[in-house]
Amino acid sequence: MAGLSRGRHSLRKLNTGNIPASLIQEGQKRVIDASLTLIRERAKLKGELLRALGGASASATLIGVPLGHNSSFLQGPAFAPPRIREAIWCGSTNSSTEEGKELKDPRVLTDVGDVPIQELRDCGVDDDRLMNIISDSVKLVMEEEPLRPLILGGDHSISYPTVRAVSEALGGPLDILHLDAHPDIYHAYEGNRYSHASSFARIMEGGYARRLLQVCIRSITSEGREQAKRFGVEQYEMRTFSNDRPFLENLKLGEGGKGVYISVDVDCLDPAFAPGVSHLEPGGVSFRDALNILHGLRANVVAADVVEFNPQRDTTDGMTAMVAAKLVRELAAIIAKARGRMTNGTERN
Repeated sequence: MAGLSRGRHSLRKLNTGNIPASLIQEGQKRVIDASLTLIRERAKLKGELLRALGGASASATLIGVPLGHNSSFLQGPAFAPPRIREAIWCGSTNSSTEEGKELKDPRVLTDVGDVPIQELRDCGVDDDRLMNIISDSVKLVMEEEPLRPLILGGDHSISYPTVRAVSEALGGPLDILHLDAHPDIYHAYEGNRYSHASSFARIMEGGYARRLLQVCIRSITSEGREQAKRFGVEQYEMRTFSNDRPFLENLKLGEGGKGVYISVDVDCLDPAFAPGVSHLEPGGVSFRDALNILHGLRANVVAADVVEFNPQRDTTDGMTAMVAAKLVRELAAIIAKARGRMTNGTERN
C-alpha cells in the first residue's frame, strides 16, 4: 500500500523543515473547503433537477467514501466505490430492481461522487477532522430535498460519521439494521478508536441509535457480547438463524422515531457468495437470505451504506463487485419508496 502513504510521507518531510505550521493549516483548510464545495454543489444541482422534475419524495443518492486505512487487516475497501459504480452500470443486467424500480430514473437513484479521502490524508488531515468532513458531506446531501444518502464504503469505520450526520440532521437517534459477520463494537480495536471494528461503539456512545439490531453475527468475542449488553444491542447470531428467520424477514422498525438506517457489511454473506472481502468468515447467509431480510423490512429508511467490499480479494470476473452492486440497487429501491424526509420530528410529504 505504498502508494496510499506517499503523499503523507512527503508532507512529513515538509514538516521537518522550516515551514510555519500556520501555512500547512491554511493549506489544509483550503483543501477541506474545496472538498466540501464539490459535494455541496453536486448535491445542490441534483436536488434542483429532481425538484424541477417532480414526483419524488425520496431519491437514493450515492456518495462514495473510499476509506480503507482503519481496517485491521487489509486496506482494499478504499478501492471499492468506483468498482461498485462500474458494476451497477456495466450492462450485464438490466437497470430495474427486483420490485420494478428503474435505476435510470434519477428519482430513484442519483450520484454526487466521492469524498476525496486520499487527497485529504495526503495533505495531513487527521482522522478526527476526516470523520467531521465525512459527516459534513452527508449533511450536505441531506440538505437537498429529496436526496437521501446511500454511502459506498470504504471500510466499516465510515458508518460512525455517516450515522452521526443523519442523526444530527434529523434531530434524534435512529433505528439501525446492521448486517455483518462481526458486531464491530470493540471499544478501541488495536488502540484505534476509529477502527472498522469499533464503529458501533462510537455510534452507541454518541447516542445516535435508539435501537440497534445486528444480524448475521458469527465472529464475536466476549468483549463483543459485553459491549452489546452494555449498550442494549439486539444481536442475532448465525447459529440461531433458522429459528430467527421468521422474525428477521418481517422486521418493523422506526415507529415513533426519526427513521431507519441500514448498514450492510458485505461479509454478512457467506464467502461462497462474496469472496471479495478482507475477512472471510464461513457460515454466513446466502444472498437471497439477505435480500429477504431487506425486502421484508417495514420502515422509513432515511439512509444506508454498503461497506467492506475489497476489490483486491475479488474473483477475476468481479463476482463480489456485482454482489455489492446488487445490494446497492435494492437498497436504492427501498429508499426511493420511503416517505418524505423527516426533519426534527416533522415529516415532509
